[in-house]
Amino acid sequence: MKRLLLATAALFAAPLHAETVAITGATIATGEEVAPSQGNVVIRDGRVVGIGNVAVPAGARIIDGTGKWVSPGIVAGFTRLGLVGVDAVDETNDASARTSPFSASLDVSTAINPRVPAIAVSRAAGVTRAIVAPEAASAMFAGQGALIDTASRTDIVDKARAFQFVEFGENGARRAGGSRTAAQAWFRNALEQARSFARNPASYDGNSKDALLNRSDAAALVPVIEGRQPLYVHVESGPDILQMLSLKREFRALKLVLVGVSEGWTVAREIAAAGVPVIASPTNDLPASFEALAATQSNVGRLRAAGVEVAIGMIDDDDARQAQLSMQRAGNLVALSKVPGATGLNWGQAFATITSVPARIAGMTDVGTLKPGARDVVMWSGDPLELSTLAERVWIDGVEQPMETRQSRLLKRYLTPQEGAMPKAYDR
Repeated sequence: MKRLLLATAALFAAPLHAETVAITGATIATGEEVAPSQGNVVIRDGRVVGIGNVAVPAGARIIDGTGKWVSPGIVAGFTRLGLVGVDAVDETNDASARTSPFSASLDVSTAINPRVPAIAVSRAAGVTRAIVAPEAASAMFAGQGALIDTASRTDIVDKARAFQFVEFGENGARRAGGSRTAAQAWFRNALEQARSFARNPASYDGNSKDALLNRSDAAALVPVIEGRQPLYVHVESGPDILQMLSLKREFRALKLVLVGVSEGWTVAREIAAAGVPVIASPTNDLPASFEALAATQSNVGRLRAAGVEVAIGMIDDDDARQAQLSMQRAGNLVALSKVPGATGLNWGQAFATITSVPARIAGMTDVGTLKPGARDVVMWSGDPLELSTLAERVWIDGVEQPMETRQSRLLKRYLTPQEGAMPKAYDR
C-alpha cells in the first residue's frame, strides 16, 4: 500500500514541461465534422502550431505517426469526475450536499480531487477535459459546475463557477414538492427572487418565511438571470422540454443547455428553433422511467438532423468514473447509421459530439478541435471510435502526460507474483 501511495505521489511530483514535438505521417481527425486526412501535427510552447502538410521544425522531437491517428483531446460533456472516490464511503463523495442549507451557491470546484483514480484513468483513455456538475440534493438547484482538465498536476480546475445546474422533470418535481406544477412554480419564483436580489441586494431578506432562497443562493442565481452564466437543465420528457423552453421565453436572458433529453427527438424542431444546445445521453434507449417512454437510440441522430447542436454526456451513466466510455458512445452512433430504419451520425459528426461540440457549448475555444492554438492532442493506435483502439500518448497544454494508472501499476505488480515472506500489501 505504501509503495502504491508513493507511486501515486510521484506522478504529481514529476516535473512536466512543454516542448516542440512533430508527429509525422498520421491520420488526423480535427473534431470539426470533417473526414480524417493524412499529415503532420506540430506542437510548440504548449500549443498546436501546424497541421497537415507542414514542415517539421529543426530540433523538434519527431514521433512517427505512421498507422496512428491524432486528434484533439476528448471533452467529456457531462460528468461528476473528481467528486466521487468510493461511492459507498460518504467521506469521499462530494457530488451532493444532502443536508446543506445552500443549493445554488454551492461551488463544486473546491471539492474536485485530482487524485481520484478515475481522473488518471480518463486521461490514459484520451479524455483531456471534462464538464463537472454537482448533484441536486434537497433542492432543484444543485450548484455551480466547473470545467477541468485531467493533467497530472494538483490544480486541474480550468474554470470555476462555469454554469449552474438544476433538476427539472421527475427529479425536480420530487425536490420541489411532489409535482411538475410545483417544480415550475418553485423555479419561476426562485428566479424572480434572484431578480429582486439583483435590483436591491441590501433589502433582500433571505430569512423571510416567503423566501425560497437564502442570500447566498439568491446572489448565485443573479449571473444566471442576467445571462452571464449558463444554466444546465436536466430534463428528459418532451412535455418537460417544452415547458423549459417556455420559461426561457419568460426569462429571455437565460442561456439554457438541456441535459439528458431522452425524448428530445419528439420536440426537436422546437429545440432547434429556440437555439438551445443539448448534451444527450445516447444510451437512454429504453423506457426506464415514465419521463423516457419515447426513448430511442435514434434520439441524437434525429436531433442533429433537425438542426440541434448535440454533444454526448454521461449523466446517470456512471458519470463519476466512466468518462472514457464517451468514445464508445460516439462509435455506437456511427454504427447506428448502418441499421435499417435507425438514424445515426457519420464519423465526423459523431466524433464532434465528444470534442468540438461539448467544448463549444461550455465556451472553451482552444480545446476540442485540432487547429493552430489548440492545447490538447491525443495520439491513438487507430480509429478512436473503435473499441480496440488505445490512446498511446496524451498532451495537455502541450505537455505530454503520464499514462500510468492505479490499475496499470497493480497489473505490473501482480502479473508475475512471486513468493515472499509477507503479502505485498504488507511489504514496506
